[in-house]
Amino acid sequence: MSRFFRQAGDSDSDSEESDEELLTSGDEDAAAPKASAKPAMSRFLRTAGSDSSSSDSESSDEDESDMSDGEPTQKKKSRFMRGDSDEDSEDEDVKRVVKSTKDKRLEEIEATGKVMDNGLKINDWVAISNEFDKLLRLVQRQSNAAEPLPPFFVKTLISLENSLNAALTKEKEAKKKMNATNARALNSMKQKVRKTAKEFEKEVQQYQNDPEAFEREFAAHAQPADVAVPKSKKQKKGADSESDEEPVVDDRFTTVGKGGKAMFFSAENIFKNLKLVHEARGKKNTDRGEQIRILEKLLEVAVTSYQRIRILLALVSSRFDYNSSITSYMPTDLWLSAQHEVDQLISIVVADSSYAVQEDTEDYDELVERHPATESDGIVRIRGSIISFVDRLDDEFTKSLQNIDPHGTEYVDRLKDEKVLYRTISRSQAFYEQTSQPEPLARVIMRRLEHIYSKPDAVVSALESSLASSEITPSVTLASSATTSSLIHSLCVHLYKADNSLLRTRAMLSHIYHHALHNDFYTARDMLLMSHLQESIHSADVATQILYNRTVVQLGLCAFRCGLIKEAQATLQDIFTTQRVKELLAQGVHQQRFQQQLTPEQEKAERSRQLPFHMHINTELLEAAFLVSSMLVEVPLLASIESEEQKRKAISKPFRRLLDFADRQVFTGPPESTRDHIMQASKALQDGEWEKCRDLIQSIKIWSLMPEVASVKEMLAKRIQEQGLRTYLFTYAPYYSTLSLSLLSRTFSLPLRSVTSMISKMIWNEELSASLDQSTGVVVFHRIEHSRPQQLAQVIADKVSALLEQNEKVLDMKLGGSGGWSDRGGDKGEKRGEQTQERRGRGDRTRGSLRGGPRGRGSRFAQGLGNQMTRVR
Repeated sequence: MSRFFRQAGDSDSDSEESDEELLTSGDEDAAAPKASAKPAMSRFLRTAGSDSSSSDSESSDEDESDMSDGEPTQKKKSRFMRGDSDEDSEDEDVKRVVKSTKDKRLEEIEATGKVMDNGLKINDWVAISNEFDKLLRLVQRQSNAAEPLPPFFVKTLISLENSLNAALTKEKEAKKKMNATNARALNSMKQKVRKTAKEFEKEVQQYQNDPEAFEREFAAHAQPADVAVPKSKKQKKGADSESDEEPVVDDRFTTVGKGGKAMFFSAENIFKNLKLVHEARGKKNTDRGEQIRILEKLLEVAVTSYQRIRILLALVSSRFDYNSSITSYMPTDLWLSAQHEVDQLISIVVADSSYAVQEDTEDYDELVERHPATESDGIVRIRGSIISFVDRLDDEFTKSLQNIDPHGTEYVDRLKDEKVLYRTISRSQAFYEQTSQPEPLARVIMRRLEHIYSKPDAVVSALESSLASSEITPSVTLASSATTSSLIHSLCVHLYKADNSLLRTRAMLSHIYHHALHNDFYTARDMLLMSHLQESIHSADVATQILYNRTVVQLGLCAFRCGLIKEAQATLQDIFTTQRVKELLAQGVHQQRFQQQLTPEQEKAERSRQLPFHMHINTELLEAAFLVSSMLVEVPLLASIESEEQKRKAISKPFRRLLDFADRQVFTGPPESTRDHIMQASKALQDGEWEKCRDLIQSIKIWSLMPEVASVKEMLAKRIQEQGLRTYLFTYAPYYSTLSLSLLSRTFSLPLRSVTSMISKMIWNEELSASLDQSTGVVVFHRIEHSRPQQLAQVIADKVSALLEQNEKVLDMKLGGSGGWSDRGGDKGEKRGEQTQERRGRGDRTRGSLRGGPRGRGSRFAQGLGNQMTRVR
């Protein structure tokens, strides 16, 4: 039977005996008679025997020692068995050295340097280049762990630079050039060594001046490795338990990061740690959370104001860097921490005027403590920007409101943080007022203005109340201004004097918006016209154009609330003609019609411009105001004309389109939406049923969102009565020769004085061909028959007038001119009296219509709106 199979069978029959045979066969120290009695084992089984358990190994060692006592000679043990036995039996005699990560890194640096030396001996620059890259990575880990530069690295760098110069000189003089790969590696090393030497120029200079001092400084900073005293296993366990019960307390705070990197924080090495944080900022695989924790610990150990300012500037920047995504917003807890630290920074620079934070400063050493006594003018100027922090805080707050569901409680809770943000903005304004920095002061005032210009007085008062607890307040507050209007006026006047044209434009629009919000229509209108913003707004940035659209819309709502129906309709006309109201007001994204697909970048940019929900202008209320204004203007116009050609010339195309659609409906049910109410009210007004029209308009529920609801409904009822009277006269004048004024007064529930005034105005504007008989109290209608040539001449006059108006608009656009509120069809700059202007307006309008009869007067009544207000562009 084969020896191999026999041993395998023995191992199957008796495992214990096999183990002993395997272990003894592994040792080659058996005597000759013993060897002849037991043949040598296969090397496969011998290897398996060496992998047996520790208990079997120990027993086999004892048997082996007993058998070997009687032998005069002993062969050398196998290195595998010798290692196991020495490790178990001589545990007490071996000293174990536990190496730290730092020591391992230093050993690896030295090993890499030795490999580079070997490469220099054989002129292998490819290997040297690879090892040098590895050496640089190891040194970078050393600096990331806040450890000083090893002297060995500096020494290697100096010697490598000398060797490189010698190699380049030798290469130039050599007749036989080295191969292309080695030559490229040599040139690459030349660039790398030059760049590295420049980076560590200061350390190289220090080493060259005094190598021993450099090494002593490194040795003093290095921590000694922990060497374990020879102990038995029991003693080790006892020491571990004692160390668990009584931990060693270090005087300094120690943070251990990934890989066992230890960082020590004290007042002396604050600037070195700050430098490390700045160098790691923005790099790949940088733990931003760890950077924030490091800066927080540095802030705790900071002693001087200069140290605190430097750390706070870095800490706030790190918090803003934590969330690098453009689409997502900054977490609320991080935002509140950043806001608190900005407040803390402002408090420090305000309390100690010898320190100033400015964007433009002279260069200074960031690793050296600075004091006011060492500065020339006694002021330590630190490079930084508080206004950029305030801007970022405000932008992140807005971004969070854009992303939070506005219909949940989280939105309301987040909105409460606006109070502390407004307090920070006001404190930064006070700081810039004290330090006399005009440019950042204008920016922070604009931020403050944007938080209050569109809010009611009660909300502004609540925001201003947060300034009472601040130790520093700006020069302009609600307490000093008494009213919100005067507060906003003071802030806007300061911005009007600024050099930045964008801030002036936004301040003007905010001021106009505030006046319109408080129903001061004429002041807001005059400010808008005097600013000439409608000429240049198309060249402004998108955010300013959105603010302009919001201001114009608010101006139209103001005119509606004040009862100025024609002005309201003309102001809101342009924005509703585009059919993109939500997009123009930044309250919704672009509706993709006719396969117009937005790119992902365009969609992201459009979503980032959306306004928070609490700043939205209710578009349903806006549409109701526009359609009601259009109804009160369009319905009398439709009643005054008969020609189909003239009927197509609508003032409000959106309203006319809805009205035509309602007329085509076979069956009309009860009104449900706002549009249904207005369309049925328009039909009732056309039929002369002004009371039904009034009830339908007043039953619209959206009016409850408008301030002063009762006065608005009362105003609408009065305007419906007046336009009902005008529609009645235009419709039924051909059927009367005379009409009693008292009957009209009773029919439309209007005072006789108002009826007389309205009819007189219609006669004066040549809208109605009639005369008043004061003695009998009637209006006498006159019939005027036009011949066919007169009717054709009238048509030609209309077309020429429209062509002239179009040419004037084109000329104004080419020359950069602008249309005002009262310059329709007139020479600019020419002063005329009220009567002259009205007669010119009558000349611009068409006198009569194609049909013979008094109803033809005022067929171009739509042009009369131009004498009051042109479309705001």
